[in-house]
Amino acid sequence: MAVKRDLRQRKEIRDFGNPSAAGKEDFCTSSFVKTKNMPRGINYKRIQCLWEFVSSLSRRSILAKADQARKSCSLLYRNSFSVFRGLLHMIEWIRIKNLALIEEAEIEFKPGFNVITGETGAGKTILIGAIGMLLGERADKTSIRTGCSSCEISMSFALPKSVAKSVSEILDSAGLPPVEDKVIQLKRILTATSSRNFVNDSSASLQTLKTLGNILIDTHGPHEHQSLLKQSIQLELIDRYGSLEKITSEASEIFEGFKKTKFEREELEKGIPSSSEAEHFRFIVSDIAKAGIHADEEEELVTRHNLASNSHDILETATNAVGMLKESEGSLTDRISEIYRVIQGFEGADPDMAAKFLKQCESLTETANELVEGIQRYTGNIELDEKEFTELEERIRIIQNLKRRYGPTLADVIKTAENARIKLDEFENFESIRTSFIEKEKSLNDKLLKKCSEISKKRHEISAKFAKKVCAELRKLGFARSDFTVDFKQTEPGPTGSDVVDFIFSPNPGETAKPLREIASSGEISRVMLALKTVLSSADSIPVLVFDEIDVNIGGETAMIVGQELKALGSSHQVLCISHLPQVAACADTHYSVEKSVVKGRTFTAVSELKDTDRKSEIARMLGGGKAAEKHAEEMLSGK
Repeated sequence: MAVKRDLRQRKEIRDFGNPSAAGKEDFCTSSFVKTKNMPRGINYKRIQCLWEFVSSLSRRSILAKADQARKSCSLLYRNSFSVFRGLLHMIEWIRIKNLALIEEAEIEFKPGFNVITGETGAGKTILIGAIGMLLGERADKTSIRTGCSSCEISMSFALPKSVAKSVSEILDSAGLPPVEDKVIQLKRILTATSSRNFVNDSSASLQTLKTLGNILIDTHGPHEHQSLLKQSIQLELIDRYGSLEKITSEASEIFEGFKKTKFEREELEKGIPSSSEAEHFRFIVSDIAKAGIHADEEEELVTRHNLASNSHDILETATNAVGMLKESEGSLTDRISEIYRVIQGFEGADPDMAAKFLKQCESLTETANELVEGIQRYTGNIELDEKEFTELEERIRIIQNLKRRYGPTLADVIKTAENARIKLDEFENFESIRTSFIEKEKSLNDKLLKKCSEISKKRHEISAKFAKKVCAELRKLGFARSDFTVDFKQTEPGPTGSDVVDFIFSPNPGETAKPLREIASSGEISRVMLALKTVLSSADSIPVLVFDEIDVNIGGETAMIVGQELKALGSSHQVLCISHLPQVAACADTHYSVEKSVVKGRTFTAVSELKDTDRKSEIARMLGGGKAAEKHAEEMLSGK
């Protein structure tokens, strides 16, 4: 029966790639997809089966059909799986080359809950470390596999709408090309002396990788990127959990107006001149205004002065030119007349050419006469007026003096006068302007305080409900008598209100309650994070969650509940988890095994996806091995 069911599933997937098959949406919403046993009505096995089919085609080297299947898979993911919420916004694959014990590996992560298991020391944390390195964590040359000169890590990420805008802004501010097809690829190449980083094959800074990592992946365990430990993020999540975005946006707008008004008032107060400075500005305004200058005056004066200074030479030169053209003996017009008479001499022999040449002579005579008239008109306007010349020189001297005092250019002089007038107006109208700023500032501050009070009241109400839900989740996860609260402190009103929140946790009665960031145990903090993520799953925009050592110091029923919670969390996020517990591993939608081997004296770590019998064997190993363990593993995987 199982074989027939698997063949039917594979046939349905092949049909999905066939244009004659049922529509993609029918495929997505079929009764096979929606089964009561899956969280939120989603059957991830259906997605996995599609990936299996694609992978099997690739292994058989049927490349064309594999490519067609991958395209169908992509269409399915991007166009038809609206019911899968954020699941397709995930790490698609990660490739590792020459990192620690891994020589070469490519892991295709799936939607939902992905678990990574393996014996202690096999290298499970290398995968989590590789993700951390891609997100900007420090790495040294010891990370490079022995005998290799470099290591390379790359990852492909399908972006959700919730972070697409933020990613675009980060890339734009870093001067990087925009994302295409809603997929971003990160790469890091390490050598003994350098680190090269890439975003979509464009060189990028380590800080850019880190900034992208902060909004794409949240890692919980002995690594960085624990965003929920930050008070600002905690406040943001409380607001999103309570749908307070609109009212906090209103507070931010009021605060920005208040801040701008306050800044303008302070600048006014800092820039107001003293009485002596005001007198100085008054003198500047009067001194420049008295001269009555305008922007183009200097150029006009210089032109007129040059003309007046050289008028005698100009007249003499012009007189000589007129004489050469017409008035003196042997002038140009006399010569043209002689040429005219010569041409008339062969008019009878060649009348056409003679007429042409005679006409050109007449034209030359006309041009010469026009030139003479033009020169005479020009010289007629030049008068040797000593008084005017003196006035010109005096005006130029005044402008030169102004330029020395307020210049260096005439435009600078005019600008100085304008600035002095503004300062003088500020001094004379200071009190009225300042009073207007103070009144506006007070009005905005009152509005802000009222809005902050309204926000704070809502946050307190929401936080009480939120804490109650978190406590319920913590009890499921093995903290039977733990306590979780949201602590509030007041601060100066700002763009997010006047509250500072802190998530406070006490694992056992009698233990001092501490902020989450002060919890030392990575196992404890990972389970608290799981409880928070479960409650906040609808409000948290970070699409990928990574849990390391989440099952430390738990077992039995608690371990099973942890697995179920991770599976449920996988309905709204992609979840990656390293686990040592079979109860957790059995709940996963996809199971990966990390194995270490020694070949010819070299240690190798390999990562593989487990299916059917292999997965049952791995669960049995985690249970202790033996036939009884195999039977128990089969029961766990079948959900009995």
